[in-house]
Amino acid sequence: MIIILRKNSDVASVKKLEAMLSEKGVTANYIKGTTQSIIGLVGDTTRIDESSIIAQDCVDSIRRVQEPYKNANRKFHPDDTIIDISRTKIGGGTLHIIAGPCSVESEEQIIETAIACKEAGATMLRGGAFKPRTSPYAFQGLGGDGIKLLIKARENTGLPIVTEIMSISDIDYFSDIDIIQVGARNMQNFNLLKELGKCSKPILLKRGLANTMEELLMSAEYIMSEGNKNIILCERGIRTFETMTRNTLDISAVPLLKQKSHLPVCVDPSHAAGIVSLIEPLSLASVIAGADALEIEVHCDPKSALSDGGQQLTPDKFKQTMSKIKDLCNYMGKKIG
Repeated sequence: MIIILRKNSDVASVKKLEAMLSEKGVTANYIKGTTQSIIGLVGDTTRIDESSIIAQDCVDSIRRVQEPYKNANRKFHPDDTIIDISRTKIGGGTLHIIAGPCSVESEEQIIETAIACKEAGATMLRGGAFKPRTSPYAFQGLGGDGIKLLIKARENTGLPIVTEIMSISDIDYFSDIDIIQVGARNMQNFNLLKELGKCSKPILLKRGLANTMEELLMSAEYIMSEGNKNIILCERGIRTFETMTRNTLDISAVPLLKQKSHLPVCVDPSHAAGIVSLIEPLSLASVIAGADALEIEVHCDPKSALSDGGQQLTPDKFKQTMSKIKDLCNYMGKKIG
């Protein structure tokens, strides 16, 4: 349920309404928007007497929210959410480029790649320390040592760090990480999501390989219901009957998610296609569709990469791609970073 407040409502009457709602056992979230202020109710609203609410001086109207996700719903939060990350912001019309290797392999590799990414225009650094792999025999990442190397790369470049968590037991390693990524395979790991909801760090939540947009929003709701509202939704391609690409990038997810939710939306073209030559056009398409961020894999020597070398750009190719992204953003009047 959403209670739409009258413009210039008296503060005392709004506080009185909030107290009345709390007595009914629901959580009342007051949200001040640029054009409209609301109170969003989370919990069992069946016992709420709508006539007693509409009778309040500060209330303009009441709207029922039919979708199962409440906190993530744009009806609940009309204005775009803007997330502060290390003195920079995601959302609100700017574009961020999160770039770096699939896996952190060595100090030399991650620092060399991070410097090249920053010089080309990347605003954040990605890199896998804990790696979910289809094969148990494939490189699983450096774990805690990989986190330490990412921090060194941040010290060298100033780029905020994005890296993936796989298990609740590893959460202590992420105390100095700027954005915690939840991978596609963990999108419905509800115990992990609830634990991440208890921290204040921004969460980059990737859509599962075979999950709907509503299921992605419900996973965001799990995190938000525990108190953490700093969620970035990530479209990274879904599994379809098409075999010519690794996955199928659902470009329609970008505008649809932004219509349904106030949360920022990121696109990962590297995992979506799994083909280097498609990363650039998919990146440009994502910018046009309205993405708030792109997550692009870059490796200083993709041919020797320990994981997913076939979908990682060289620094030179990333620089070329960034040049086209900048030109497009200039044309659209969109700012990078």
